[in-house]
Amino acid sequence: MSTHLIVVDRRTDFKGTLGSLQLITTKEYITKPEMVKGRAVRVINLSRNYDYLGFGYYCSLLAEARGQKVIPTVRTILDLSQKSLYRFALPELEEGLRRRMRRLTQPPEASFSLKVFFGHTDDRRFPDFARRLFDQFRCPMLKVHLRLKEDWSISGIEAMALDDLKPDDEARFESALDAYTRSSWREPTVKSTLRYSLAILHNPKEALPPSSPKTIQKFIKIGETMGFDVETIEKKDYLRLAEFDALFIRETTNLDHHTYRFAKKAENEGMPVIDDPNSILKCTNKVYLAELLKAHKVPVPKTVIFDRSKLATVDQEIPFPIVLKVPDGSFSRGIFKVQTRSELEATAATLFEESDVILAQEFMYTAFDWRVGVLNRQPIFVCQYLMAKKHWQIVKHGSDGRFQQGAGKTLLVEEAPPEVVDTAVKAAGLIGNGLYGVDLKQNDRGIFVIEINDNPNIDVGSEDLRLKDELYRIILREFLRRLDPRPGV
Repeated sequence: MSTHLIVVDRRTDFKGTLGSLQLITTKEYITKPEMVKGRAVRVINLSRNYDYLGFGYYCSLLAEARGQKVIPTVRTILDLSQKSLYRFALPELEEGLRRRMRRLTQPPEASFSLKVFFGHTDDRRFPDFARRLFDQFRCPMLKVHLRLKEDWSISGIEAMALDDLKPDDEARFESALDAYTRSSWREPTVKSTLRYSLAILHNPKEALPPSSPKTIQKFIKIGETMGFDVETIEKKDYLRLAEFDALFIRETTNLDHHTYRFAKKAENEGMPVIDDPNSILKCTNKVYLAELLKAHKVPVPKTVIFDRSKLATVDQEIPFPIVLKVPDGSFSRGIFKVQTRSELEATAATLFEESDVILAQEFMYTAFDWRVGVLNRQPIFVCQYLMAKKHWQIVKHGSDGRFQQGAGKTLLVEEAPPEVVDTAVKAAGLIGNGLYGVDLKQNDRGIFVIEINDNPNIDVGSEDLRLKDELYRIILREFLRRLDPRPGV
């Protein structure tokens, strides 16, 4: 039987009757996972805010990594953060709203708001609308702003917090919480489509893109031989995305970034997209990955997730040198090696300006990192990425914005150690069925997963060195499979 866990910033925030519910603070949930036993846990995140990289955000992120059901999910948090991200859901919601308005004998005022608690509202005119809103945005407390201009529309949707509740809201909230914890809700469906054109999203000015302009031209050329009409698009082409039938992102991804918005829009349009928003969400955050891999017993370097209060004990758990990582760095950015206590404190202080939680990891020196490319749970290439000259990382970033990269060696999958490939495939499978680059280190203690990257490098003269054009065909065939899932296609 599932246990419902209420997570709040302070225990005094929750004023209702707990009954069979369990209460825990966000800091306890994040830094003391041993307090929560088992995976059959349903987490209700009632943090005061869900700001990106804040405690409320991490609560939902780590719940998903630990295999626990949570509302709101990180995807819901991100969707609600900007109207450009939740706009996809408005037409259907507004259509239902307008139907309801036409049936009312007494029209409401031209502008008003509804408070929706777990899909329930005290406004008896709109019970179905409230439930549909919760089906679309699974968030405990929502406020939706409705406006009549030429017709009724939704002018805004926002998440509420416990301290937003008025005295007369508290009893309604407690009743809705009780009803929610006694029932289950269906998930909304996502439409699918079958078409044959491909947009490649790239940034021609990016210093370290996952595919060079020459590589993108290779995709275009080979795509044409396979029946694709391939076109490159950029950030400015967001409104054109629906003209295409599939999206391939060849630009460094991030959550608070247009690449995520493109992926989200593509998914909502029913378009095959590599990589999908769920993969971007999971891979972008190193804290999530560390918890996910640990939960599934995938070997990783000793890792500690900590906040300011736990900084004093980090070097008691991991000996120096220690690697500190910001949650959403990429291409060796946001990763720092510290040798002493004073370096640890100074570097952590800087990182805490960006994130409430950061990650410490034991340092493992190796001459190279393994990179295994995995597509739809199958390995497609293997590389050895050597460290940059006189540096401990693959990429050495200079203070002037310049960078140096180490050399590399490419192998066929069958030439690589099977245990390296198997570990990489297992790790990538925890994310999904997209295109991933799994980074691993190998030493006398074994094989350890360092990172799982969505949107991995695919470049002429590197990852394609052994497979040549076949590597591009493998990736493009995956798009064809998703566009036309009939056997043999």
